[in-house]
Amino acid sequence: MKGGCIVELKHVHSGEDGIRLETIEGLMQIDWCTPDIARIRYTLNAELSGKESLMVVSRPEAEAVEYKVTDLPGHLEIATAELTIQVDKATCAFSYRAADGTLLTREPARGGKTLERTEVYHTVFDASADTVETGQGADGLRARAEGVNRRLEREAFHTKLEFEWQEGEALYGLGSHEEGMMNLRGKHQYLYQQNMKAVVPVLVSTRGYGVLVDSGSYMTFHDDAFGSYLWTDADEEMDYYFIHGPEFDQITAGIRYLTGEAPMLPKWSFGYVQSKERYVSQAELIAIVQEYRERSLPLDCIVLDWQSWTGNLWGQKTFDPERFPDPSQMMNSLHAMNAKLMVSIWPIMGAGGANHEEMNERGFLLGNQATYDAFREEARELYWEQANEGMFAHGVDAWWCDCTEPFEADWKGAVKPEPEQRLLINTAESKRYLDPGMINAYSMQHSKGIYEGQRAETSAKRVINLTRSAYAGQHRYATITWSGDTAANWETLRRQIADGLNFCVTGSPYWTLDIGAFFVKNHKEQWFWSGDYDDGVADLGYRELYVRWFQLGAFLPMFRSHGTDTPREIWQFGEKGELMYDTLVNYLKLRYRLMPYIYSLAGAVAHRSYTMFRALAFDYREDVRVHAIGDQFMFGPAFMVAPVTEAMYYGPGSRELEGILKQRRVYLPEGEWYDYWSDERLEGGVTIEAKADLETLPLYVHAGSIVPLGPDVQYTDEQPEAVTRLKVYGGKDAAFTLYEDEGDNYNYETGSYSMIELSWCEADRSLTIGKRTGEYAGMQAVRQFAVELAGRAGSCIVTYEGEAVTVREEDLHC
Repeated sequence: MKGGCIVELKHVHSGEDGIRLETIEGLMQIDWCTPDIARIRYTLNAELSGKESLMVVSRPEAEAVEYKVTDLPGHLEIATAELTIQVDKATCAFSYRAADGTLLTREPARGGKTLERTEVYHTVFDASADTVETGQGADGLRARAEGVNRRLEREAFHTKLEFEWQEGEALYGLGSHEEGMMNLRGKHQYLYQQNMKAVVPVLVSTRGYGVLVDSGSYMTFHDDAFGSYLWTDADEEMDYYFIHGPEFDQITAGIRYLTGEAPMLPKWSFGYVQSKERYVSQAELIAIVQEYRERSLPLDCIVLDWQSWTGNLWGQKTFDPERFPDPSQMMNSLHAMNAKLMVSIWPIMGAGGANHEEMNERGFLLGNQATYDAFREEARELYWEQANEGMFAHGVDAWWCDCTEPFEADWKGAVKPEPEQRLLINTAESKRYLDPGMINAYSMQHSKGIYEGQRAETSAKRVINLTRSAYAGQHRYATITWSGDTAANWETLRRQIADGLNFCVTGSPYWTLDIGAFFVKNHKEQWFWSGDYDDGVADLGYRELYVRWFQLGAFLPMFRSHGTDTPREIWQFGEKGELMYDTLVNYLKLRYRLMPYIYSLAGAVAHRSYTMFRALAFDYREDVRVHAIGDQFMFGPAFMVAPVTEAMYYGPGSRELEGILKQRRVYLPEGEWYDYWSDERLEGGVTIEAKADLETLPLYVHAGSIVPLGPDVQYTDEQPEAVTRLKVYGGKDAAFTLYEDEGDNYNYETGSYSMIELSWCEADRSLTIGKRTGEYAGMQAVRQFAVELAGRAGSCIVTYEGEAVTVREEDLHC
């Protein structure tokens, strides 16, 4: 039985929070979460399911939203002060309008909601039988079991939600995928969790609205010859949220209102993170950090990738005593050098390890008898107990929850399966062990267990979890999602930018990648191992690609190098005085000088639902020229970054390239801009040819910006008695909030932080350093600021004691 396509309205019932629509086929319910956010549900059953959402948080303190129902000829209008939903009486087609009547979007006139009943089966496994096949793939341990039978679990629905998007409208979101699509109009996408696919079921439109689909099943998105719609595989009912902005910051704030706020990550996590596949011992980890310190190269974290465990005990959350003879002393040594350790842990566990045996004895393993059931609270608690006892108790600082889409099935063979094949292969494998309605939510529950476990253990160390999958709301568990195991070539570098921007537009603020790509060489027998550089760092072509990737990484939420096939430390790319080495060092140090700016952005993420890694449409939504730009972005309110994504010096095999201009095209949106490197002032609304030699990442600062800058430091918590620079980019009024706190605890949740409002008045050419609000332990009560004005020599040193101070242009001294 289906619903949709001319669903006539029969009765209307208004309640305190929303309105129920009885149709000739099923029920529709519109509930108001805020005046800007509507929840819409549809079922063919006699009642709505009342299911508990994993995605959306409960807000019992929320006030009732005032709304009005107007019965008009042909349609109903259900309106708050900010948003109106019009319902066609004959077809129940919805139209969404802003308060001023502007059409945001609508369903087809025939109606846009279709439900089709489907049966959901549960696979029964014989745990006592020797039916599990295990093997080692490029992506770690895999375990597969054949079920003995399938049992009908319940009935659910395929859901289809159609739209008539408008000419000139751009769409973004759906998470991070590997194709590098920016504007999703005219495209289609398959939404299931997989290596290089991190799903967040959110669409955001330049018309000023977003759609969040509350579904844990796999989905498809289409805006092509097959239609314009979102389809889900197995849901209790259709359940989605319509969010009015109109600006992207308002939409993402609405998403986080629904799905939870992002907590502060530790300050050190915004420094440089050195990783590779893999450091093998306690001695090597310590030696690498020592080398960074001896070379005066900034570093905050080193990463221990897979196989910290003994032998083949995959996923065991303990240290191999031969290679890591004294984990507590290892942590003391790293901490003494002001470095942190992130350790890779896995949801899959090989037989024979104590962790696996304990999970198995308590019945917490899924049908493959290797992956723990993260949907069970008791299993999550046990997983955390194991991680705590084996690692966190020794002083480990951060988690790398790898392979959180645990049932990958197509990373084998020489030929990459077609997209439709991949969809069927991978979703079938996931549905073998998980409820089909929840296969996209495993990573969310896994992350929840880590976050809640560590928060219960201590409030002195912030949770941070680098994970490969995503889900709407997962960010509330202190996750950073990375883009998976990419291959080293220029096309991948270019695509990664759009992939990350589409991820962060969904309201999930923290995304990163493997600087230099994971796979560097080419193994023809494995389709995914398809890098262009068999000689690794010995190849000048790879060194150039790595430098450009590193320049991009310096302007991502997490700045992290990682990969296999070749080493990744800075000194592997040359020596001091050589172009590539010096360029890497320059951008490494620039990242640390920008730390006051970057950490203030992190404060804005936690306190104001901000997004630091921003598609241009965040700030220039109505400029149609930015809609398809997927290789430029805003980093906070000040910087526009235009990474170089093509070779200019060398091809693979260190082959020298000739006749290539060291430039790239950059679109400057309307307004005035400053070239960061020269302070040259440029008019916007034009495309320019920007200087882009190897040393130069095209980087621009929006006129009307204030950028706080710190000194050269070796790690983020280093606090030499140095002046903080405040660089003003005039041309229009500007404001920026300088945020500071203790850096690595949760005292900020109870008000232990400070904010200083910085404001530039263009009319009288003055900067006001506002009265400080708040305080925290260790706060520098008296400090010095050096005020600078872009394009003008000189500065003014200001002693600041927490009261407002104003500096005028004439106070600047050459």
